[in-house]
Amino acid sequence: MNFRSWLVCSVAITLVATAFIANPALAQSDDEPSGTAVQITPYVWGPGFGGTIRPGTGAPNLKVDQGFGDLVKDIDAAFFFDALVKHDRLIGVVDLTHSSSSRDGLVPTGNPAAPAVAAEGSLRQTSLSALAGYRAVDQTNLSLDLLTGGRAWWIHAKVSAPSLALSTRAKVSFVDPVVAARLHVKASPRWSFLVYGDIGGFGAASDITTQAMATANLRIARHIWLSGGYRYQYVDYTSGNIRAKVALAGPLFGATFAF
Repeated sequence: MNFRSWLVCSVAITLVATAFIANPALAQSDDEPSGTAVQITPYVWGPGFGGTIRPGTGAPNLKVDQGFGDLVKDIDAAFFFDALVKHDRLIGVVDLTHSSSSRDGLVPTGNPAAPAVAAEGSLRQTSLSALAGYRAVDQTNLSLDLLTGGRAWWIHAKVSAPSLALSTRAKVSFVDPVVAARLHVKASPRWSFLVYGDIGGFGAASDITTQAMATANLRIARHIWLSGGYRYQYVDYTSGNIRAKVALAGPLFGATFAF
């Protein structure tokens, strides 16, 4: 099976499995039934933004380093949602992230006397991950899920440098194959910890995309958990003269509802 066939099969298996059984949910039920269980998790993520954007031919590279405090000021919109479905030892995960922010930065001029000039950049990114897999380890206080699937990206970038009389923008969309692991540890009847990591791209669309997340989860009711932790997401995509090399990282807070 060639790489393209593997990608198509992975995405197809993910979609079929998710439909059949009904980043990873932030929390996990400590007493999941042996049949079907569903978890939904709306959450708040405050990612700082760092990276390089080049929207197209003739456009400069805009370098941005934006911390969490800057994000609160500069973010335009954000929406994050996660769902997990478990049927016996089969697992399906869907994760949606959307954020839009704008930020001032610098673009190099190549002139030693004025090496950089002020510029404005904006980034709107949406990612949708759909994964399916198997619970390889299923113990009372520990579980390990192995997953595969795909992550779709929609990225809209814009750079303008008034002093250079330059304004350019680009839109790209692509799908990457992804493999992932999800580890859940129950520390007590009320507390649990979740660690999630994935990697993908492999040159199929982006050069690489990866994600890592860790949360601490507090059970406040029989079917409700509150979660807090940290999440990192990265993508390096080049197509022709378009370049998006973006890292998003920051704290997250969510509430998980189990059914």
